[in-house]
Amino acid sequence: MDKLASMYAFTQVVEEGSFAAAARKMHLGRSAVNKMVIVLENQLKAQLLHRSTRKVTVTPTGRAFYEKCIQILADIEEAELSVSQLHGEPKGLLRINAPMTFGTMHLAPLVAEFMGKYPQLQVQLTLEDRFVEAIAEGYDLLIRIAQPTESGSLITHHLFQTPLVLCASPSYLANRGIPTHPRELQEHNCLLYGYLSNGDRWQFIDGTESFNIAVTGTFCANNGEALATAAAAHLGITLLPQFILQPYLTAGTLQVILSDYCPQQLTVSILYPVNRHLSTKVKLFTEFLKQQFQQNIANQTVNYK
Repeated sequence: MDKLASMYAFTQVVEEGSFAAAARKMHLGRSAVNKMVIVLENQLKAQLLHRSTRKVTVTPTGRAFYEKCIQILADIEEAELSVSQLHGEPKGLLRINAPMTFGTMHLAPLVAEFMGKYPQLQVQLTLEDRFVEAIAEGYDLLIRIAQPTESGSLITHHLFQTPLVLCASPSYLANRGIPTHPRELQEHNCLLYGYLSNGDRWQFIDGTESFNIAVTGTFCANNGEALATAAAAHLGITLLPQFILQPYLTAGTLQVILSDYCPQQLTVSILYPVNRHLSTKVKLFTEFLKQQFQQNIANQTVNYK
């Protein structure tokens, strides 16, 4: 049996989380995929997967072997492109994970444009507002909006910084009053983002002085668009990235407050596993996004006054 085919089958089982899902993706029968992995385990004299009636999990030995396999398969893909004189022309499947609102508002149109340039490419775009493990979940590339961080297992390219904007509806502010200092937010209904460990603490800077304010509220969501909608419905004050709030600010349904106190900025970044660094599709898509966002979103500004 072809060892490379068995290695690929094994990586698909790890990434999809089951033999059935891997088989569907590979357009093979479940038994065929299972047989390929069993042959691989027999050849290695090692157990790569824990099997149960409910799920399949990778063993520590299997996790280390998986990392080697995806590197080998990526190198083979790169070599084939070079030999066939298609270097720079991505093909195959590119798996991308990104936040929901950012993905629908800004990323999806760019993905479509990129695919138009490279018709041999397939893209699987997953939009969700949770932090995923790129390697464990089999993604080639992640888009993250957070404070800048570095990881030994991921390569990071910063695209641009996006301001966090504090705002509420004019009606809410007319009823509850406009806060003049961050400490006054403790007296207001604050709409909180649910996926941040420090989501109930908002940070502000006034020159050299910083404020870390504990806030509370009646509404918490794990999606920025849901929070913006709630704020526009006069529910309370929210702190969100500019790219989510800009349409509301432009329309006047939300109003910027505490403009003299700058909230922390977030960084929009591309991250991908170290072992994907030679992949033509990852490299070209990364450069494409850099160019597009530098030309567009990075040039947007918020009128704080």
